[in-house]
Amino acid sequence: MLQDSESEVATNVEDMPTCLLCVCLSGSVYCEEVSPEMSIVPALPRETAYFYARFNKITKISNKDFADMATLRRIDLSGNQITDIEDAAFSKLTNLEELNLAENRLTRLPILPNKLITFNGNFNRLTTQGVKATAFKKLTKLAYLYLGNNELTAVPQLPESLQVVHLNNNRIRTITDQTICKGNTSFYIRPNMDQVRLDGNPIVLSNYPDSFICLRALPIGSYK
Repeated sequence: MLQDSESEVATNVEDMPTCLLCVCLSGSVYCEEVSPEMSIVPALPRETAYFYARFNKITKISNKDFADMATLRRIDLSGNQITDIEDAAFSKLTNLEELNLAENRLTRLPILPNKLITFNGNFNRLTTQGVKATAFKKLTKLAYLYLGNNELTAVPQLPESLQVVHLNNNRIRTITDQTICKGNTSFYIRPNMDQVRLDGNPIVLSNYPDSFICLRALPIGSYK
């Protein structure tokens, strides 16, 4: 009887108008730590530019959740229980600049929109099989990429625009002189790249001295 009552409350909460359940203010929608927690993405007002739904119990993102929401510039879904994101869930968000999916249960990434500046996928269960080598290649504005504390065994292709990339605490054992740079040449420099983190991986960076010659500073990691 109690379980039925709790289920009915959850259903009623999800049926409520979004701006009664969450705080809507000047194009921003705040659905953080809603009680009881949300398990789905609510219907957003058409003018929404910033959507925050941290620390809920959302488990899946479907293609329809953000359909026709071209105004979105920032989405923060960190601290949920997301295990699955349909492949086109974010691909049509032509103005999206920041996407935070940290602290979820993802093993794979969907197609990401081309105008992203910041992507945070820290503290998930992402594998190399679930993150295509070219997943970030076409993101020519991407400056901040956070993929720490996952299960990656290889470094994906990194766009020239990157300033910071965190790959700490994964399972990366090896890299090549083309993973970050463009082979053994002193003529190619990555002027934008300020920080590369590879600490907490099995890789010993001193075994790959030619892999960082295009950087202004050595990556953070083990040089035993």
